[in-house]
Amino acid sequence: MAQVQTRARGLDGFFKLSERGTSVGTEIRAGVTTFMVMAYIIFVNPGILSAAGLDPRAVSAATALVAGVLTIAMGLVANYPIAMAAGLGINGAVAFGLVLGQGLTPEGAMGVIVWEGLVVTALVLAGFREAVMDAVPMGLKRAIGVGIGLFILFIGFVNGGLIRQPEGDGPVPVEFVFPQTAGAALTLIGLVITVILFARKVPGALILSILATTVVGLILGVQALPEEFVVTPSFATLGAFDMGNVFVELGVLTALLTIFSFMLTDFFDTMGTATAIVEQAGLTDEEGRIPGIGRLLLVDSLGAAVGGAAGISSNTSYIESAAGVAEGGRTGLTSVVTGILFLAAIFLAPLAGLIPPEATAPVLIVVGYLMTTLIKDIDFTDVEEGFPALMALILMPLTFSITVGIGAGFVTYVLVKLVMGKAKDVHPLMWVVAAAFIVYFAQALLGSGIAA
Repeated sequence: MAQVQTRARGLDGFFKLSERGTSVGTEIRAGVTTFMVMAYIIFVNPGILSAAGLDPRAVSAATALVAGVLTIAMGLVANYPIAMAAGLGINGAVAFGLVLGQGLTPEGAMGVIVWEGLVVTALVLAGFREAVMDAVPMGLKRAIGVGIGLFILFIGFVNGGLIRQPEGDGPVPVEFVFPQTAGAALTLIGLVITVILFARKVPGALILSILATTVVGLILGVQALPEEFVVTPSFATLGAFDMGNVFVELGVLTALLTIFSFMLTDFFDTMGTATAIVEQAGLTDEEGRIPGIGRLLLVDSLGAAVGGAAGISSNTSYIESAAGVAEGGRTGLTSVVTGILFLAAIFLAPLAGLIPPEATAPVLIVVGYLMTTLIKDIDFTDVEEGFPALMALILMPLTFSITVGIGAGFVTYVLVKLVMGKAKDVHPLMWVVAAAFIVYFAQALLGSGIAA
């Protein structure tokens, strides 16, 4: 008993549990919740990268391994409840843009990810990435959080089968679908369960809703029990990268623009994700800055290079970490728990696959709602703050890209300030970043043809 109390006090001191108003039990519950919401990546990443010719079984094991190691590192080094895993969007650009579209080898595509990860890491060590984050005005920071909330809410509806692309040439790009399949019906049932538990403030509401919805899914036949629960992992992708292939295949100029585009995606996706999650946790300072952000950004930047070196695409901070924050996670202990579960999933991957996307979709919808509450602090009556904020928050879900939303917000902010005769009020770094985004948006004209 004394040893348990001593251990608890040690965790409290290291992770600052009492200072942040949390407990070991709360952090464990939050870590499990984050893992449950993120576990899909162990199977989605192989499904995407297999299009580039990679072995799905090896990708799955390496995805879990790297996510586990990096998430634990994030918890121990940065002490924030942020988990890391292979980034969705970037992996698609790797498979369909670099390999199938540009003709790079799978190893060459991963070499691009290593390059951009090393560049972003160098920017972190130089203090440039943190300086850019500090230069962003509060209105845009809040808009980024709201936009990401709308983005993951949209993902929840899409993954749950309640929103789809219309067949044929419809008047709208997406449409609502009243549940016509068992999967969509399960999402709706799960959403009702989640809202009831959350509204009633039941402890562990989100993880309980995932488990309850999974049980319903087994009953309805939406999800089947796996044939085997233990698999022998393969790590054939580890070290499978080639940093020279992109220059040989595309030429120096196009190669540099390609690396630059992926670098921008990692650079600003993390900025939006970290800002949104830490602000949701109530851990930012009065100016909206993240204390100790340098350590957070360093781990995240190394994650890109490590993911490429492991042959599974860039690893980045996950917005789904907001689910753990909603469960009360406030420290790196949440991330350590999530990381341990990812490591366990290497050997018990079918258990993670037991959770259907329809069971996690309702949680994403509710977490998206929580993040959009930041919109109340944005002054939309002020065109200098409101219009750039609107561009940022609405284009994220509409384009399915956090980077596009952030870029649109930055460029619009600088433009509005310029036409209002207030160019001197714009931080010099905002001009630099806005110019970089203009290059990003003009990639097709510049000949790169890559959309990360």
